[in-house]
Amino acid sequence: MEASRASWMRAGLVLFVAAQILPSVSACDPGLYREMIGSFCMTNFDADMSSLDRRLWCSWSDTMGIYEEVTNCTFQMALLVNCFWPNREVDRFFTDIHRVYFHDCALTGRLLRDPPASILAPFIGVPVLITLLMTALVVWRSKRTEGVL
Repeated sequence: MEASRASWMRAGLVLFVAAQILPSVSACDPGLYREMIGSFCMTNFDADMSSLDRRLWCSWSDTMGIYEEVTNCTFQMALLVNCFWPNREVDRFFTDIHRVYFHDCALTGRLLRDPPASILAPFIGVPVLITLLMTALVVWRSKRTEGVL
């Protein structure tokens, strides 16, 4: 983890130097942004993931910090080159990351399921009871002829 910290300190230095060198522009240059996140963010992400045991790549608790760092890196680069974030390039970048690193990860624990009956029953029962009550009220009012001229 110490090597990771050192690489991020170098990354901060590179960001500082890049902020001084890169001219301020009013519009986003997608090509420059793509190159920056590819060469800087992806390089650091690759280094961090390669230092992690491959069997832990699908463990969110083990990869969460690395994933947050690469997310923050793409955001900082977007600020540096005046691009909106998130954008199409970020989407492609993370799609590539998932294709390379997380393609074998199972969706176990993340599949959609029905809620428990204790939660589902009120959401079904209350509208049914209200519908029956409103129907009974309409029938009862229609049978009363008082006040009709």
